[in-house]
Amino acid sequence: MSDDGRSPDDPLSRFLHADSGALLFVREVLSSALAVAFVGLLLFAVAGVWPPMVAVESGSMEPHMERGDLVFITEPDRFAPAFAHEGTGIVTYETGVEEGYSTFGTAGSVVVYRPPGEGGPPIIHRARLHVEQGENWVERANPDYLPSQSCDSLPSCPAPYDGFITKGDANAQYDQVSGIAPVVKGEWVRGVARVRVPYLGYVRLVFSEAILAQSGTHGVAAASADTANATLASAGSGGTGGSVATAGAPANASVSR
Repeated sequence: MSDDGRSPDDPLSRFLHADSGALLFVREVLSSALAVAFVGLLLFAVAGVWPPMVAVESGSMEPHMERGDLVFITEPDRFAPAFAHEGTGIVTYETGVEEGYSTFGTAGSVVVYRPPGEGGPPIIHRARLHVEQGENWVERANPDYLPSQSCDSLPSCPAPYDGFITKGDANAQYDQVSGIAPVVKGEWVRGVARVRVPYLGYVRLVFSEAILAQSGTHGVAAASADTANATLASAGSGGTGGSVATAGAPANASVSR
């Protein structure tokens, strides 16, 4: 009899106590899978979003986020301060300056968002302003990040609806005037960045590039990326584009643009 009172010939007993062969292999695989599932559930419980991590692919958020960083994100409402914009959990740069609230090197929240219908991974940039429908938000914007001071000459001005004006910290212009994204609605934001781990995101990036190469689409993807970057540069994005994130398992989101 085994310590648990089962016969050594009992199938469960043989599975639990096998020290070699196929049963040991299956048991170890199941144990590892359960451990990964437990960690994943724990991360989801804390973050409230899946996947709870993104890997930075570009330099549009430098120097506060670098290519290869792994960034932990949470549902916007989680851990949000009382002065976050009502109903969104997001603190804009403008409010952050007033309240002395900063994340990743400067004022305001860094958000992960994706406009509906957009292909590719979502964008991770800083929320700069919250605007209301019909607002001439140029009057509140930093003129250094605008190609013109005339609202009528800029995309998304006046604001077509309530939402956020965003920008990559390293980019020359707001996303909404450089062609990266329209005014960002609150429901487009899937998470707020909380913590970054340098270099760990390279694991995801290398894996993604290997998959693209094996599928024979790497050249097409690279050409598409070059075309997109050229378009954004001509639109005044400063050539650094936007940081973006793809969905997947934990640490399976990537960030670039």
